[in-house]
Amino acid sequence: MTQNIDRIDYILQRAPVVPVLILDDPASAVALGRALVAGGLPVLEVTLRTPAALACMTAMASIPGAIVGAGTVLDEDQLRAAINGGAQFLVSPGGSPKLLDAAARSSVPLLPGIATAGEAMTLMERGYRRLKFFPAEQAGGADYVKALASPLQALKFCPTGGITLAKAPAYLQLPNVICVGGSWVAPADAIKVGDWARIETLAREAASLAR
Repeated sequence: MTQNIDRIDYILQRAPVVPVLILDDPASAVALGRALVAGGLPVLEVTLRTPAALACMTAMASIPGAIVGAGTVLDEDQLRAAINGGAQFLVSPGGSPKLLDAAARSSVPLLPGIATAGEAMTLMERGYRRLKFFPAEQAGGADYVKALASPLQALKFCPTGGITLAKAPAYLQLPNVICVGGSWVAPADAIKVGDWARIETLAREAASLAR
């Protein structure tokens, strides 16, 4: 199937910010997830960048109210492993033909990444209308995303990469931005010491951002 737009919209509209998480401890992952959900950020992207990422994602899937997905999905093997691990959505920094073919055989929605208008048009040909813009700040920032709105009117984006609490509003005010992704809501030093109160506060600040 092509991209399940209704499903991916439902997920991405839960909150203005999707936490992008790099985790290596399933035990602390659950506490982290609970803090983020309590702060108003229920959609959690666990990136497949550590050996324990899948275990962390699976553990977080048990959190009431959480919608947990896998990020940095690069190939079919990772896609299958993430789905088997309970991923409710998938995110990739790009959109290779083989990955798109694998996603087309799954009912779990994929949010593939683009950094140029040409890449976006290629994904449009495959039926995609919701895309990740990555790396957002390095690839042109909010001004670039704004410039895509007129020629690519059918698309909406989730910009990710280098976005902070201060930079997020510039993206969220754009009509072609559905939400943003960011890691600032789960700083590594807070996770290391288990400062879940701080993370919940950061989540509340992010959840209060206007779209």
